[in-house]
Amino acid sequence: MRKINSICVVDDDPILVFGIKKMLSTVVDCDSIIDYGNGKLALDGILEVYNETEQVPEVIFLDLNMPVMDGWQFLEEFLRLPIQQKIRINILTSSIDALDYENWEKYKTRTHHTITYNSKPIRKKELETITRAA
Repeated sequence: MRKINSICVVDDDPILVFGIKKMLSTVVDCDSIIDYGNGKLALDGILEVYNETEQVPEVIFLDLNMPVMDGWQFLEEFLRLPIQQKIRINILTSSIDALDYENWEKYKTRTHHTITYNSKPIRKKELETITRAA
C-alpha cells in the first residue's frame, strides 16, 4: 500500500466524501484526509497550513459544481500560489458539459501540477490510479 502524507477532498456532497474517504482507506496509507464543502473553505484551509508549515496536500480531489467557490474558481486561485511541490489535482465531476472538459484542457497546460479529469461516480480501481502522488 502506498504512503501519502495528506489528501484533500473538496466536494459539497457528504455522501460522496464519505465514500471516497472509505475507498481511500483501502488503497493508500495516508496520515491525513481532510475534506471541505466548497472551494473557499478548501483554499483558506490549505493556505493556513501552507503559511504555517509550507506543506500542502499531495493529492486533491476537486468537485466542479459547489456553492460559494466552485472548482474552477478554486483552481484559478490555487494555481496562483507559489507552491513548488507538484500536486496531483483530480477533478471529479458528474458534468457532461463540453466546456468543462475544454477548461480542464486549458488549466492542465498552465501549471506544473498534474490535473486529471474524472467522471463521477469514481470506482475503486480508478481511485487507486489517480491517488498516486504527482
